[in-house]
Amino acid sequence: MNTDALYKSYNLDHLGLIAGMVDELGLPKLIDTLIIQDHQQRHVSVGQCVKAMILNGLGFVNRTLYLMPHFFKDKPIERLLGEGIEADHLNDDALGRALDAIYAYGSEELYGQLAAQSVKRLGLDCKIGHLDATSFHVDGVYNSREETVPEGVVYITQGYSRDHRPDLNQVVLQLISEHQAGIPLLMEPLSGNSSDKTSFRQTLNDHIEQLRTGVGLSLVVADSALYTAETLQDLGSFPWVTRVPATVGGTRELILAVSDEWMLDQPERAYAVVGSNYGGVNQRWLIVYTQAARERAGQTVNKQHLKKSQAEYNAFTALANQTFACVADAQAALAKLQKILKVVALHDPEIIEVASFSKKGRPRKGQLPDIIRYRIEAGVASVLETRCHKIQAKSCFIIASNQLDEAQLSHEKMLEFYTPGQQKVERGFRFLKDPWFMADTLFLKSPKRIMALMAIMTLCLLVFGALEYRIRQTLAQNKQTFPSQIGAATEKPTARWVFQFFTGIHVLLVDSCREVILNCNEHHHQLINLLGNRYVKLYANSE
Repeated sequence: MNTDALYKSYNLDHLGLIAGMVDELGLPKLIDTLIIQDHQQRHVSVGQCVKAMILNGLGFVNRTLYLMPHFFKDKPIERLLGEGIEADHLNDDALGRALDAIYAYGSEELYGQLAAQSVKRLGLDCKIGHLDATSFHVDGVYNSREETVPEGVVYITQGYSRDHRPDLNQVVLQLISEHQAGIPLLMEPLSGNSSDKTSFRQTLNDHIEQLRTGVGLSLVVADSALYTAETLQDLGSFPWVTRVPATVGGTRELILAVSDEWMLDQPERAYAVVGSNYGGVNQRWLIVYTQAARERAGQTVNKQHLKKSQAEYNAFTALANQTFACVADAQAALAKLQKILKVVALHDPEIIEVASFSKKGRPRKGQLPDIIRYRIEAGVASVLETRCHKIQAKSCFIIASNQLDEAQLSHEKMLEFYTPGQQKVERGFRFLKDPWFMADTLFLKSPKRIMALMAIMTLCLLVFGALEYRIRQTLAQNKQTFPSQIGAATEKPTARWVFQFFTGIHVLLVDSCREVILNCNEHHHQLINLLGNRYVKLYANSE
């Protein structure tokens, strides 16, 4: 008997969770409502193509888009995407045309509408927005050799590389993410040579009113690139929290002045409050000390100090081995060296005479030297004060806000929103750069498609964050737990771990008509039931 004709097995794994969340957020339906398309001319709609790309991106198999049919060959594709859809329908041409349609509609506009609907369905409070940017390197020339590019198209070129690949062209992605689940509210692809200081200001000028009225944004948090006089003035009375760059005059002296006691007592965390009027904007500054930063600073500074002090000691040793024709030359060389010494100091330097005789052997008693030359001698010691001041400065940082009313924004909330709050958007960037994600390096034909793909990548991050939030929220509301990596019970599993936990769930097709779910245990069923009927259907046997 040919059992291949009777049975076929497909890998479902965690993809049912992803498909369920995509549908729960209503992403394909909204996309197909917004983007006009001729459904007679395509097997899959743009919305279904986007869903397929999200499934591929969150499948963590590191396959590029043109391998999409291979990705779905062993997946229960109709269960995930809809009746009548086959793997070969998701070919390079279909996905390329979907990306073209997204660009034509407007990648940023489409993503913004999808994000607004998503956070509303999840019931998220979007008052706090975290702004940050990162870069993605690309293989290929694209439009990097062109002097000008059409308006609305990113310039793919070299720039400051967060990927540590300055030799490659790149594109920059800028996000504003909400505070609870880290879901991006806004995404914006930018040219590879864009500056954060300029782009932050432009993005906020262009979108802050839309975010305020659309999702209720009432405070923006960003890193120090936001802290320029022009940007702060443009924001006006709109509340912000950001880090003050160490390059702002007087910050180092201020930190050293207020942190002496902290360095002695070494509390877990402490802060002091001062006022400022940088850029003509009244502000509240929080000078923050943390023990964790103190420990990192100690390791960093000690390593740097040792390297620098060894180099300066070697420079003095080389100078001490020289001889000079006159005292003036020796004094000039000594003064030149002392000007560049930063971490070591010379104690009791003196210039001594060195007598030399032209003839070999021991000179006769009373014989005068033929030549008198001069050398430098001194004691060498490390400057501990310099090292201590560097550790002190690196143990503290300053965050600022134009919200002066402590009743509206307490010191503790101000600190919480910056750290660990700002880490939510940074964690999103780490997720997007994961080598198992959709595109560690981008392979597409045009800058326009890359811009559209950036929206898809951000949608993957949205779905990932939404699913993690829903799982944790559902477990907490029902007072249930989920097994952790070490077998303990947890109310806050990561989405990545849940995905791993669902590995091995298969759909067995029997006689081409009946589907049976295999390897779904009690923990899987418990979570699926808690998430709701939409997810139960995706992991249920067919009748």
